[in-house]
Amino acid sequence: MIAELTETAELDPALALGERVVACYRHILDTAMTDVPICNPALKIAATGFRTYRGRAFGIVTTPWFMNLVGVDLPEGAPGAPAAIGTILGLPAGNVEFIAGELAAIGRVDSCALLSPAFESATMEAALEIAEEAARAFFDPATLEPAPAPAAVVNRRDLLRGRFHRCEEPSG
Repeated sequence: MIAELTETAELDPALALGERVVACYRHILDTAMTDVPICNPALKIAATGFRTYRGRAFGIVTTPWFMNLVGVDLPEGAPGAPAAIGTILGLPAGNVEFIAGELAAIGRVDSCALLSPAFESATMEAALEIAEEAARAFFDPATLEPAPAPAAVVNRRDLLRGRFHRCEEPSG
């Protein structure tokens, strides 16, 4: 299975970047997050549903302390990410609010928290099911209810619970 994923990643730059993000978070887990109380001991680090969308790699990253939708510039030919700390990006599910961060050896990573801390999953298999459903919900138009208005922001908790609806854009 891992060899199969690695072979696929060699062909798809988004999958390869997802594997690099996982390696960075494994290093963080091993060096800074051991025995931290917000970590769910049932969870490991995984990347789910990484794909290329508008010149960036997007996917779900699961760790023992969070599950995030992330967007990362692809190394080859991608335009630079905007300098703002927080940004709203248009995805097939609608506009989603991200917060910018940095990962060593990766660079800028825009993250949208789905679960933090990640105690809602009792097993890694359950967490991966949530991650797969979230990836489908954000990127597969067939899973969406009527398209949100351009100014809509996705309510992440309702999206994960299968109750997608539009909410007002945050003011301020």
